[in-house]
Amino acid sequence: GGDTEKGHPLNTLGQVYKGGFIVPVLLGMLLMVVVFSIERFFVIAKAAGKGNLDKFMKAIQVSIKSGDIDGAIVACDKQQGSVANAIKSALVKYQDVKKEGFNSEEASEVIHKEIEEVTALEMPMLEKNMTIISTLVSLGTLGGLLGTVSGMIKAFGALASAGTPDQAALAVGISEALINTATGISTSIAAIVAYNFFTSKIDDLTYSIDEAGTTIVNTYRHFRGSLKQ
Repeated sequence: GGDTEKGHPLNTLGQVYKGGFIVPVLLGMLLMVVVFSIERFFVIAKAAGKGNLDKFMKAIQVSIKSGDIDGAIVACDKQQGSVANAIKSALVKYQDVKKEGFNSEEASEVIHKEIEEVTALEMPMLEKNMTIISTLVSLGTLGGLLGTVSGMIKAFGALASAGTPDQAALAVGISEALINTATGISTSIAAIVAYNFFTSKIDDLTYSIDEAGTTIVNTYRHFRGSLKQ
């Protein structure tokens, strides 16, 4: 099972050895993508809270539109997620404004500002380490390209070293180039898929917060308008 020319086995570690010193670096990047993806998965799942987020949002909107603010706050306590925390802060602010008798013209702006502040506090937690994953997209491609160029330099060097081409040295150089290319592309693919997946999840959470905030502000304006009439 060994390579009689180089003396190392034709298995995964043997391929890494053939690929040169850049392949372990690329494998380290791939491992980073996997580790940070697992970490982001659990964080975003925790931010979504318990149960189905869509059902929770529909229940919150129904409670707000019916004027059951206390029921909406209880539902937020049960959900225990970043979205629920943001909505709960807005609902608490809503009740504080409501105690003023709906006379403040700036009340809706106060509620909206509360939602924006809570969202601004939650976003860094959701987007943490996403920059690293996005950076690994480019680094994987560039690292693979660097290894490819290094292998091709060796291959052409073998052609130029003597009048008769050294087929073994030429094959080693080309093998190194292809192994680096495959590893770099694999790292970039994994990073791209992970980045787009988690970005989509974060956008959904942000949209849910904004949607609930708009519902709360519109409900306040509706009640204030009905009192003026």
